[in-house]
Amino acid sequence: MARILGGIATSHTPTIGFAVDTDKEADPVWAPIFKDYEPVQKWLADKQPDVLFFIYNDHVTSFFFDHYSHFALGIGEEFPVADEGGGPRKLPAIKGHPVLAQHIATSLVADEFDLSYFQGKGLDHGVFSPLSLMWPHADGWPGAIVPLQVGVLEFPIPTARRCYALGRALRRAILSFPEDIKVAIVGTGGLAHQVHGERTGFNNTPWDMEFLDMLADRPQELLDITIAQYAERGGIEGAEVVMWLIMRGALSKEIKRIHQSYYLPSMTPICSVIYEESDATEGLDTIAAHKARADAELAGVENIAGSYPFTIDRSVKSFRINSFLHKIIVPSTRKRFLADEEGALADSELTEKEKDLIRRRDWRGLVQYGVIFFLLEKLAAAVGMTSQQVYAAMRGDTVEEFQATRNAQIVYSVAGDDPGKIERNDD
Repeated sequence: MARILGGIATSHTPTIGFAVDTDKEADPVWAPIFKDYEPVQKWLADKQPDVLFFIYNDHVTSFFFDHYSHFALGIGEEFPVADEGGGPRKLPAIKGHPVLAQHIATSLVADEFDLSYFQGKGLDHGVFSPLSLMWPHADGWPGAIVPLQVGVLEFPIPTARRCYALGRALRRAILSFPEDIKVAIVGTGGLAHQVHGERTGFNNTPWDMEFLDMLADRPQELLDITIAQYAERGGIEGAEVVMWLIMRGALSKEIKRIHQSYYLPSMTPICSVIYEESDATEGLDTIAAHKARADAELAGVENIAGSYPFTIDRSVKSFRINSFLHKIIVPSTRKRFLADEEGALADSELTEKEKDLIRRRDWRGLVQYGVIFFLLEKLAAAVGMTSQQVYAAMRGDTVEEFQATRNAQIVYSVAGDDPGKIERNDD
């Protein structure tokens, strides 16, 4: 079974990444940042976690307000460094852990937490600023990551109580993972700061110290504090410390605080804390029942004849080809595909098998491979085929045979009035 080693709370201010990238370790103003993170580096080197479950918030880099979720779980195979406006930092991409991510998702949904899932998105300073100082990376990162992006920028945001409850559910999820891996929980953000409006530059060190003591020893006292109160005491952006409560909730109720540092050079306190489990077995007595309940929800779905449920593992496996087909909704991409399909396929990152499935319009093969039907629907519309032609091909019927099973002899597609689409009526 998986083990939780402990938790790390850390600021994620871009100040940390700037200090790393510009080699400020010997500068007396910047040196305390490096000194304060040495215990974190040593703890990670000693414990050697296989995976960091990394709780952070994106800063309107990879997530925008056209679709903004409270809890978005990273399920991808790899996460690159995001470009925040001046080019990405020169850091290697970090591997994800899709198998653990799918298990966590299944478990959290069973505990009635509503998640969204993401892959193919870069991670900004919310992850890579502290990570670049915590973990060595000259030859690649020593482990993998499962990121959880928490939507704390657009109010209303998740409450402190909700975040702590998510942490308790996360503990059950990780401890019920059947593989023998070591996991450390990292909560980022904070502490008290504000970076907009007339209150820009606000700090509150006494509140930071009080918060840290309560987080370690009396986290229940933090749960009834409202978001407005967090914002008043710690700044609007400082309210992101609710993410630390997810980390704390995932640990045993009694913990050992083995390191704490705090440095306020400019806008945001730079803080790092290490908590170790006092009772690594806490909650194990209920894990078997929890896992059975979580697994029961989808038990047998993969055995429904002629069906291919679009699960997280299928989504990760087929992300490349689904991404290619999704771009057909972009008029310029669609026009290029229709004008020079072989050129578009050649310029893609698709495998030869994936190209061949598209080239042959192997509708059943595509869905068996992992393409979700609703992208096949878009491909069909672009090339001038009806939905009925795709339905018939899925079943291995002619269109006439398929239509004979319908109550009305109608045909349709999702195509609009794009003049670039071509007419194809082959079965």
